[in-house]
Amino acid sequence: MEAAQPRVIIERPDWRVLAKPAGWHTLAHAGGNGERPSGGEAGDAADGPGRDADAAAGSLEAWLRAAHPEHASIPEAGIAHRLDQGTSGCVVAGRTAEAHARLRGEVGSSGGARKTYLALARTGLPDDGTFRLYFSSRHKGSRKVTVRREGTGPECGRCRWHVAERAVDGAHDLVEVEVIGRGRRHQVRAGLASLGHPLRGDALYGGDASRDAHPALHAWRVEVDGETVECPPDARFARG
Repeated sequence: MEAAQPRVIIERPDWRVLAKPAGWHTLAHAGGNGERPSGGEAGDAADGPGRDADAAAGSLEAWLRAAHPEHASIPEAGIAHRLDQGTSGCVVAGRTAEAHARLRGEVGSSGGARKTYLALARTGLPDDGTFRLYFSSRHKGSRKVTVRREGTGPECGRCRWHVAERAVDGAHDLVEVEVIGRGRRHQVRAGLASLGHPLRGDALYGGDASRDAHPALHAWRVEVDGETVECPPDARFARG
């Protein structure tokens, strides 16, 4: 079966929304251990099956520069935010340097574009809820983040969830998770795991990885300039 490729979901004069497949980096490598540092809720350090597979993975940045040359001269090809390597779904990219700078400040900010994810989380979450937790990096080279109940303002990450469907595979619920404000690295994954509900496929945070090569997390919906854009989830989220 042919591997999934990125595609453009929608485009407007200032921006495009792209569909990133699971397994692709958001940005091109700046060395051997993942993407350039980022401040998004899913700043990518290699989370995949191993370094060999990680080294062979494509990047959305490189694809965008090749497929749409107008992005070639824009920093990071205009990409306004990051997703983990294993996370699929919506990524916003500005079509000019000015749009890129604006969107970087808006996507995921408290007063800007809203982002909603789909996750397959271990059963038992209440139908609706929120969390406010504090996320910090571990020692250099660690892929995990540390989650605490208290911390400093810059470490704070907030999410709101709704259980859309119970026990879609007998062990995991389908959960809609909205990131409130600017996210933190691994916020959805580590946050839900800290509550006792790790994602399917997320061995890093205690999830069952027997079925999936990547954590079952999908950037389903993003709001840009008043428009809501959705990306259908991949086969990981199919029932049965």
